[in-house]
Amino acid sequence: MSDEPKVGAIVLLSLLDRSRTRDGYSDAAALKATIDRAVNAEKLGYHRFWVAEHHGVPGIASGAPPVLLAAIGATTSKIRIGSGGVMLPNHQPFVVAEQFAMLEALFPGRVDVGIGRSLGFTEPVRRALRTGRDEPDTFAADLDELHSYLDGTAAVTIRPAVPAPPIYVLATGQGLAVAAKAGLPVVVGGPILKGDGSALEVYRRKFVPTPKNPEPRVVVSLDITVADSTDEARELALPEAWAMAQSRRTGEFPPLVHPSKIDLDAAPARTRERVERSLASAVLGTPDEVASQLEKLIDVTSPDEILASTSTYDRTALFDADARWIALARSLSS
Repeated sequence: MSDEPKVGAIVLLSLLDRSRTRDGYSDAAALKATIDRAVNAEKLGYHRFWVAEHHGVPGIASGAPPVLLAAIGATTSKIRIGSGGVMLPNHQPFVVAEQFAMLEALFPGRVDVGIGRSLGFTEPVRRALRTGRDEPDTFAADLDELHSYLDGTAAVTIRPAVPAPPIYVLATGQGLAVAAKAGLPVVVGGPILKGDGSALEVYRRKFVPTPKNPEPRVVVSLDITVADSTDEARELALPEAWAMAQSRRTGEFPPLVHPSKIDLDAAPARTRERVERSLASAVLGTPDEVASQLEKLIDVTSPDEILASTSTYDRTALFDADARWIALARSLSS
């Protein structure tokens, strides 16, 4: 598509929304906000909109991506929709294949299957999901099984019968190797982005081409916040950084709170360090500052796509940040 937004004429722009809950609002409001954001993202011209899977987490309302994607697909018309991602250890591959075949039938040519391997956030959640850290790692085999159902090569044929939607692997170091061997594109963030790009070089070198994916493909996922000033961008990003720091301290990932309720000076030193580290790992600031940071990121990772996972307490401000980000990217590619 000639109108797909790109940075430097090479990188597609997309959004990941984790249905973050907010202090003073219901979980249902978080899901409605995700749907509204998807509609707005389509109007702004984003390439794709993905949602996440988290279970038993107070700060995230989305535990069933296929259900949420059905609602998003029904309220949009052209933006790609998908999971960032479905955690395969929690599900039977056959059921995941059926769910996404159903979505593909309802919204043809728009659906992506993003697959991850994370287990539940806490031990009680893992028990509820019938998973555990001591279980054997069957991710590679389960991924192959899922792939076989979607592309019609398995012994059992799923219904509805539809063209196979593309699969993406949410990858860490080991996941990169699995994706390369399977000939699948990857979504990377966190530690991989902090490295020197060598992990992605290995993925690209070891990538096994397939008819559907003749070349390796890398999607970079990170928080991006564009504002009029550095301080404003930092304030917008602070609630997410605070929640992350609190989860490390308490073991529970909380809802977002208004920045006015965050007193960093009164927080333990360890919490302050975690907040600052989280903010430092995000791309935030004025348009010029964000452009400079992205240029360095692109030089190291050479991504095909950037998936912004930005969250903040103020939903109106979040919509504005989405508009600023895509406007900046368009200015860089012109």
